Amino acid sequence: MTLSACSPLLELRDITKRYGELVANDAINLTVHAGETHAILGENGAGKSTLMKIIFGVHQPDQGEILWQGKPIPITNPAKARDLGISMVFQHFSLFETISVVENISLTIPAPLPNLAKRILAKSKAFGLPVNPQASVHSLSVGERQRVEIIRCLLQEPKLMILDEPTSVLPPPAVDRLFTTLRNLSAHGIAILYISHKLEEIRALCDRATVLRGGVVTGTANPTKTSAKDLATLMIGRNIPQVTHRKSRTDGTPQLTLKRLNYHDPNLNIMGLKDISLTVQTGEIVGVAGVSGNGQLTLARLISGEDVLSRNQANSIRMQGEPVGHLPPDARRKRGLSFVPEDRLGRGTVPSMSISNNGLLTGHRLGIVKRGMIRRHKRDTFAQDCIKAMNVQTPNEQAKVASLSGGNLQKFIIAREMALKPQLLVVSQPTWGIDVGAAALVRQRLIDLRDNGTAILIISEELEELFEISDRLTVMYNGQLSIPMFTRDTTFEQIGQMMMGQLPTFMETAE
Repeated sequence: MTLSACSPLLELRDITKRYGELVANDAINLTVHAGETHAILGENGAGKSTLMKIIFGVHQPDQGEILWQGKPIPITNPAKARDLGISMVFQHFSLFETISVVENISLTIPAPLPNLAKRILAKSKAFGLPVNPQASVHSLSVGERQRVEIIRCLLQEPKLMILDEPTSVLPPPAVDRLFTTLRNLSAHGIAILYISHKLEEIRALCDRATVLRGGVVTGTANPTKTSAKDLATLMIGRNIPQVTHRKSRTDGTPQLTLKRLNYHDPNLNIMGLKDISLTVQTGEIVGVAGVSGNGQLTLARLISGEDVLSRNQANSIRMQGEPVGHLPPDARRKRGLSFVPEDRLGRGTVPSMSISNNGLLTGHRLGIVKRGMIRRHKRDTFAQDCIKAMNVQTPNEQAKVASLSGGNLQKFIIAREMALKPQLLVVSQPTWGIDVGAAALVRQRLIDLRDNGTAILIISEELEELFEISDRLTVMYNGQLSIPMFTRDTTFEQIGQMMMGQLPTFMETAE
């Protein structure tokens, strides 16, 4: 598109934001025009989310000014931003878990709940983002919560939309429909600020890209005329490492066995499980593909022990051949389980605690606690080792987890769980919100762990990721699991069809 010659809709002048010694944004200048889709690129910790939160009024800049439609204006809070016509979809969702979807949306769009529920359903249907307005948020998966955030944003009919990793847990058909929506909005003069680490999405959707590195604008690019490889190099300042994935050398020993696992919780509005059978062996990576909301959250909670079965059903989940379905999380961890949940704030970490103390949550059994007392030096050393292993961008191990960017937080959790040297590692959405360089690092670390004999189960909606690192693949749809297939024997198209329930491969005869 040709950008308007008139004054920008939004202009940032010398925006600076500090957190103690850390300069998150350093004298940033940015213009956004009406009808423009403008990408903000950068590594984890580059300052992208901080800058977006300043525009939306969540944070206040220490220096600089914001111009809206040519006039300087302080955006003191999100309510002020919404009044101006700015809406935002956060990477870490801003939803209250104890109330319903429609009640959450009513907090920013006041309306009678029955009428608002109808509007939600209409938007949901129009944009291919299925959402139940009456569902309690705590029962929703990460992908379903993201749909709620996007629909809430669309209902506000904004002049500027800020989207922070909006497609990170959406399936390909939903991404296509969302892009059609965004192009229509752009055609009607709505500006879009778009953060994503999926560079092909940036190339397909965006008119301009501004690159941040270390809180500083380091360049701009036209994504339609720049290759994904060149965009990645601009973003991280170096070539992307290549993942090396050799054929697995499993000895056939089952570390996790699911046998005719059935589960339904009548108190929660979540997808149950129907006759789930699966084996994950020593030294292999098994990937679970599927559109969010088809039972993946339930499966992960049952394997991790967050939800437990009755003793009569305990044999439905076995580790090293022993029934564990009735055991709590700590008992399963003592048997060699490590777990990375999809919800990294709340389930994966405690935001108000330091990185060091968050390492203690699962690393305490590595000699860090003795006779009930914390050995502080060992605790801090463990956290430092995790930070170094995944190149987590943070001032030090005493920084609060809440100060980390989403991608750096994810890297820390993965490093913490890998450091436990598990026999079985279960990971949900391993590279959600992680930049391309860090994603390659995480995937290589997972493969290296597999090569050292760990059995790994990965639940992901990133098909490219699953094809890159999985030895076998299975698909979850409507609470059922497909027969596992060797990754080399299947295709993107086949798995995509299965994710939509279009191939009859969900059978009770699964292993």
